[in-house]
Amino acid sequence: MVKKVVSAMQVAKLANVSQSTVSRVFTPGASVSEKTRKKVLEAAEKLNYYPNALARGLITKKTNIVGLAMKDIQNPFYHEVLGLFSKKLREKGYFVLFVYTENEEIQQDEINHFLEYNVEAIIVTDALLSSNLVEQLRKNDIPVILFNRYEKSLQCNSVSSDNVYAARKIADYVYQKGYKDIFFITGKTNTSTSRDRQKGFTEFLKGKGVNVTILEGDYTYEKSFCLTKQMLEDGYKPEVIFGANDITALGAMDALKEKNVRIPEETAIIGFDDIRMSSWPNYALSTWVQPVEEMVDEVINILLSSDKREKQRTIKLKGHFIHRKTTI
Repeated sequence: MVKKVVSAMQVAKLANVSQSTVSRVFTPGASVSEKTRKKVLEAAEKLNYYPNALARGLITKKTNIVGLAMKDIQNPFYHEVLGLFSKKLREKGYFVLFVYTENEEIQQDEINHFLEYNVEAIIVTDALLSSNLVEQLRKNDIPVILFNRYEKSLQCNSVSSDNVYAARKIADYVYQKGYKDIFFITGKTNTSTSRDRQKGFTEFLKGKGVNVTILEGDYTYEKSFCLTKQMLEDGYKPEVIFGANDITALGAMDALKEKNVRIPEETAIIGFDDIRMSSWPNYALSTWVQPVEEMVDEVINILLSSDKREKQRTIKLKGHFIHRKTTI
């Protein structure tokens, strides 16, 4: 059975308004009186009418679709980020076209997917993007906004935590507690987040005459667990481990527990992000709280600004440290 398609003209006729009025009612932000809006919505409900967003985009040249590219969907941090973006963009009348990229770098076919839907902007979280693709998007009048990182070589707007500031604050906390045998487990070394966290942490402590042992991680639980377990089996038991994100810290924490190391009495653990798991009683992880909601709001402010295609902004927000049971 073929589904009968109801047109905007039919809704207009039933509501006794013009077709353009029906269009305005279903266009986010358009000016229309509350009385007229109610009348049109009642007619639409009666006829079971739903506007065709893609067709409307062809007419208005505005699709209200925002592309969101993400790689590490298994990381609870980005799962929370995706939920926030979806909720807040929907409140502003936008739809999210989500693309999960399996590669470190976003591929041409994934960009084509965004181009096919004529997205108004693309938000990129943890995936890498080449300058060639950024230039291609710019030629198509599609701005790119980087979230939770920045890249100086790309002419993009970006919103992130001030990771150098945060890591220096964590290093100061570690120093004030008198820790000397300190390990840092990195994230992916090709990301600004990991580089800046390592820079702020190690440079502050080096300035105090304290060395930091670096273990190269990749932001995953598995890698951190194995690194920490191997370190303990090799006879090393640091006074404190700082993980480049919470998942890294939780992996290290479980390895310490498996080897019966007392936390925080023998080894303290500090993470970064404050994902929901960090506050679970079995973990109660001390960590740096990223101002995620504020970061998402800043991205949307850029998206809504009239100069997002011309003015390039690099916004860095502070956050704060939260002490739980994994530090003294």
